[in-house]
Amino acid sequence: MSDANETPRQTPFDRRMLEALICPLTQTTLSYDAERQELISKAANLAFPIRNGIPIMLEDEARVLDA
Repeated sequence: MSDANETPRQTPFDRRMLEALICPLTQTTLSYDAERQELISKAANLAFPIRNGIPIMLEDEARVLDA
């Protein structure tokens, strides 16, 4: 039984996925920000979240990067 006050564990992201994933908007490579759990597209100026080890590659879910 889990305690309701427990913080959920972050599922690790498999860095080998970076070799296969590209930005859905620009078709360019992505970089991995381990601290924020995001995949960064510098070309699109977006950061795609990684939730439970799964990259969410939707423009609507992406965060605009600071200038």
